[in-house]
Amino acid sequence: MKASKKFFYFTPLCAALWAAGSAHATNGMLMEGYGPIATGMGGASQAIDHGNAAMAQNPATLGMMADGTARVDVALGILGPDVSSTMTGMPTAKSGGTSYIMPAFGYTRRSGALTYGLGMFAQGGMGTEYDASSFMAGGTGLPARSELGVGNVIFPLAYQVNSNLTVGATLKFMWSSLDMQMAATGAQLAGLAQASGIAPTGNLAAALPALAGAPTARLNFSDDNKFTGAAKSTGFGAALGMTYVVNKDVTMGASYQLKSSLRDMETAASAASISAPGFVDNGKITVIDFQMPSVLAIGASWQASPSWLFAADVKYIGWADAMKSFKMRYDSAQMGGSVNFAMPQNWKDQTVLNLGMAWRANEALTLRAGLNLADNPIPDQFVNPLFPATVRDHVTLGLGYQVSKAGEFNMSLTMAPSVSVNSGSGVAISHAQTNWQFMYSHRF
Repeated sequence: MKASKKFFYFTPLCAALWAAGSAHATNGMLMEGYGPIATGMGGASQAIDHGNAAMAQNPATLGMMADGTARVDVALGILGPDVSSTMTGMPTAKSGGTSYIMPAFGYTRRSGALTYGLGMFAQGGMGTEYDASSFMAGGTGLPARSELGVGNVIFPLAYQVNSNLTVGATLKFMWSSLDMQMAATGAQLAGLAQASGIAPTGNLAAALPALAGAPTARLNFSDDNKFTGAAKSTGFGAALGMTYVVNKDVTMGASYQLKSSLRDMETAASAASISAPGFVDNGKITVIDFQMPSVLAIGASWQASPSWLFAADVKYIGWADAMKSFKMRYDSAQMGGSVNFAMPQNWKDQTVLNLGMAWRANEALTLRAGLNLADNPIPDQFVNPLFPATVRDHVTLGLGYQVSKAGEFNMSLTMAPSVSVNSGSGVAISHAQTNWQFMYSHRF
């Protein structure tokens, strides 16, 4: 059977359009950890001092820095997915999207009981890039790709209430962006339009019956920039946190990140297109009500000796509320009119266990290791090869080296073993990851 005909058994259009993303990423759309200190310890972060990355997790841990000091962190993350998709009788389609860069920066200062600062962190990011000759191209002769990113500028505050209790909060200015180039059949497009429950309008509505009979169709919006997407949005987020010193060796911590409040992602008026043999129309895509989920986390750390530190967190990620369905609207700039698309997601809430340890080998060198254990929140029938956020468990390693009295270098390596799922569209998808984080810190 030809590739174009095989592809017609695919689930409609972008059948799980948001199955990856920010990011991203590796606990569903969230990173497995923020900053190489926490990530080297399996992502455990609720009750340890791990630098300015705390503002992306539990802001109360920023209060662990010494009074009268300041800290600057400059970091770089490299997300390395290894994704391939297979359909019976077809050559395996391997994604060429194997490296996604995520810079980060943070500054904090402690003055008395108050710690404050500013930071920028990528909350996650992921994508896939399938060759134009693969079955993912659906016989169009054009590549199929996706790229999603979510980032934050964060304003944190931490306040030491007394010698045991510190509380913290963050306000986040957020942005998200998405590129997508994908193939489907005209019938699949029509099915998604019908599933939206909103009738098409204008001249575009009159053209849809003919388009529904097209053997292949393509939806495209992409700016070909590795740091932005054609569809963009901004909004806000917030988090609350606390730490409590039980005794000189044991600290407890907890945080709650609120569900984001992002505006709809939108392209420019003519930056998107719907095409089929003999038909091309340019217009605007609006991704409706995409949000990042709430996250509840609680953890503890134990300084077992001057050389050994152990930490553990449990996180509960509210995917079920954020990822019920994916909706978008296409507004024609040429013909006039609009059409809405909708598809179910039905993600499950996710529980993540973070376990980590650190060994201070000498005054300069610290070695770290950890585990990040989670289930897959995406029901198999909704996983799409463009967005296979199916990774479950991670093994992490890290090290820190004091390069001077004021300067410190940290790095981490995360290895996520391959996870294979069989999607509802009859495609077998495998996904593994190798991720790196690097950070230089300067105290003054």
